[in-house]
Amino acid sequence: MKLAAILAATTLLTTVSTYGSPAQATELRIATQPAPHYAPIFVAKQKHWLEDDLAKDGVTVKWSSFVAGPPENESFAAGQQDVGFMGDTPAIIARSAGQNTRIIGIAAIGPKALAVVVPKGSPIKSPADLRGKRVAVTKGSYAHHLLYIVLKNAGLQLSDIKLIHLPPADLVTALLHGDVDAASTWEPYLSRIEEAGGHVLVDGTGIKKGELVIIAIDEYAKKNPHVVEKFLRAYQRGYDFIKANPKQAGELIASDVKLTPEQFSKVLPKFDYVIGVRPEYVEELKKTEEFLRSHELTPKPVDVDAFVDTRYLKAAGGK
Repeated sequence: MKLAAILAATTLLTTVSTYGSPAQATELRIATQPAPHYAPIFVAKQKHWLEDDLAKDGVTVKWSSFVAGPPENESFAAGQQDVGFMGDTPAIIARSAGQNTRIIGIAAIGPKALAVVVPKGSPIKSPADLRGKRVAVTKGSYAHHLLYIVLKNAGLQLSDIKLIHLPPADLVTALLHGDVDAASTWEPYLSRIEEAGGHVLVDGTGIKKGELVIIAIDEYAKKNPHVVEKFLRAYQRGYDFIKANPKQAGELIASDVKLTPEQFSKVLPKFDYVIGVRPEYVEELKKTEEFLRSHELTPKPVDVDAFVDTRYLKAAGGK
């Protein structure tokens, strides 16, 4: 079954909004993933900035965590989330399947935090060596797109490898136990693989920006712009804190990003928590959309320019 059909079966084509009146929401539900890609929001969470700020408006905050974008999308489809963070690929897949979301900011850019990796002692020395090999990836993730690009640049297609679809944690186990020959994944899974002796075959540098996005349910954002703006300001405040206090930040959010403070300090330089939506980031989204459409991973085209909505970011003082 095509991924788009699976998503449709999980109600992405149904109405996702639970807000039946223009009255202000009394809750902000935030979907996160346990990864350093979204470190600024975890600083805000640990500091209770959003809770304290939104309490003035009678709005409470509910946090949820997901292992990757696809299960997070299911929660959005069920009307259980208002804003969240994910890779560009799952965001576009959900939008194509009918989910009424908008990209309201860029969470991070991290090409080095996204890579194709091999285990310790692997005979695979270049992407060309992947031909006929068992390669694990989380289907519908932005690592799936990276793998496609890496293979294409080596003169290969996805059909030239034995593609195995696994959740992120299972992917790491399979690679380290020798059940697969290579994997395409992201942090913090990269760090775990490297600490076990594995190494990066090729990362996203120069080929995929590793773009993570901030999304919001369109109806929620329209009815509660001040809440969304405070949410975005909290993210920027978290980034400012990380820049000024990297060591303290690592200690503060270690459990949220699934890295020790020491690991976080090594991973941190891989990310630029830009939040702003630059023209080159929109072009990157368009490349991702084209990949998904050409491989029949989405049921219909996505107008990326319409998908990106910067009005809340601008109101929050961003660009």
